[in-house]
Amino acid sequence: MLEFLSQPWPWFVAGPLIALTMFLLLFFGKNFGVSSTLRTTCAIGGAGKVSDFFDFDWKSQVWNLVFVGGMIVGGFIAATWLQQPDPIPLAQNTVQKLQELGIANPGDGYLPRELFSWESLFTLRGFILLVVGGFLVGFGTRYAGGCTSGHAISGLSDLQLPSLIAVIGFFTGGLLMTYLFLPFILQL
Repeated sequence: MLEFLSQPWPWFVAGPLIALTMFLLLFFGKNFGVSSTLRTTCAIGGAGKVSDFFDFDWKSQVWNLVFVGGMIVGGFIAATWLQQPDPIPLAQNTVQKLQELGIANPGDGYLPRELFSWESLFTLRGFILLVVGGFLVGFGTRYAGGCTSGHAISGLSDLQLPSLIAVIGFFTGGLLMTYLFLPFILQL
């Protein structure tokens, strides 16, 4: 059973499960979005007394907190007991390009130690990627009225034009980061 659960699942399993989840959310009149749980958490803490943005019926969003809590628990279980011992299968061309960018062992893990470690955090490269990047993601999420999951999964399945515009912006930003900014930052 553990072997079955720890293997990569094909798209024809995950895709229909996401579609079923979105159908159920639309059927029950709910919108999915991970970043909205931060707003809910702040509202529970009383931030509505300071800002109108947090003054809403947070009790109607408790299901979203349970969902995100399940994601955290599921992530912990997957990282602790369901990890694959095999390296991540990457195309040779990808491995070569990552090595040229300074990633010593591409495919050994999902988060290269050169980028995602405490040692990296205290370098200029790590600070830009982890702290500045995290701030920009948070700012962009607030500015766009939702995160990538909220717009790309929930908003697009709801046929919302603002979500389509946001997703186009996400992909454009991702391409700019990958091909223009990341090679420069990794050289720092």
